[in-house]
Amino acid sequence: MNSGDKHYIWQLADWPAMQYDLAALAGPLAEVSRVQGQLLGRLADVGMPLRDQASLAALTEDVVKTSEIEGERLDVESVRSSIARRLGVDIGALAPVDRHVEGVVEMVLDATARCAAPLTPERLFGWHAALFPTGYGGLAQIRVGVWRDDASGPMQVVSGPVHRQRVHYEAPPAARLEAEVADFLAWANADMPEPALIKAGLAHLWLVTLHPFEDGNGRIARAVGDLFLARADDSPQRFYSLSAQIQREREDYYDVLEHTQKGALDVTAWLAWFLGALLRAVDSAQHTLDAVLVKARFWQRWAGTPLNVRQVKLLNRLLDGFEGKLTSSKWAAIAKCSADTALRDISELIALGVVRRMAGGGRSTAYELVD
Repeated sequence: MNSGDKHYIWQLADWPAMQYDLAALAGPLAEVSRVQGQLLGRLADVGMPLRDQASLAALTEDVVKTSEIEGERLDVESVRSSIARRLGVDIGALAPVDRHVEGVVEMVLDATARCAAPLTPERLFGWHAALFPTGYGGLAQIRVGVWRDDASGPMQVVSGPVHRQRVHYEAPPAARLEAEVADFLAWANADMPEPALIKAGLAHLWLVTLHPFEDGNGRIARAVGDLFLARADDSPQRFYSLSAQIQREREDYYDVLEHTQKGALDVTAWLAWFLGALLRAVDSAQHTLDAVLVKARFWQRWAGTPLNVRQVKLLNRLLDGFEGKLTSSKWAAIAKCSADTALRDISELIALGVVRRMAGGGRSTAYELVD
């Protein structure tokens, strides 16, 4: 790329003065506000304990999916346990948690629970350090808690094999970062005329365009977006996950980012996509709330039935959406018990009418909750 080419939006003369057609976005803004109101209306009727459970489910999904977008898989039970402990939500026995899970949870909770606090370089450095507690991103040692220095070349987003990589995006040079981030933070912390949801979309795009760190830029940009969404909702408690929706639409997300970053300063198309994804995220949260209510009704029904710790743990796994089919061997592995003990646990639940054998078991009998 020649230095004279106007190839990325940060190279344009008027950067960072991004523009958008508010009239074209009025419909999507109104629709998002409508479904947000519906979700909050349902939550207002369920009581604080269930609100806490719904928030726990949304935050767990957010932490897991924001890492999954970058190709990292976190243990769901560890994430849920970490968040529950920090929020004081009772979920029974807690799973062990490693430093990496704790770091991602710390960042997401700081962004949302402290959404009213100003964004500062120190706060962003803290998030970055939390994401990389060992100072490594995969096998590579990285500079943690500081802006990138481009010592190994320009910051680029690439794909494909090493011998024929495709460059999707190149970020501003490191020498510009201090001034660029200062402009972003001044805007982020100022009272601006943009609608709150528009500001969330612009903040996400702006920070991911700067790519200020050696690694973790996507997760930090999504955390910044979540911070502004929490401000827009006027609540630090989260009930939907935009990161989860982005993961479901990952290919479209990267396509619209690349098109926007190689286009003009009119970012209406990006904001339209952002609002559409947000709308679908809130719709998805309705299903999450349904699952929370099903789980609550289940435990209300069986509250007086004596169950052992293993049975409670496995029933909760089924209620949270068990992947695949639950067999006695999987029960034994998850509960860390013998095959005989697993069969005895399951037989007791069948006798009570809590679970039943699934039809067409074949070689391995599987079990499911009774409706």
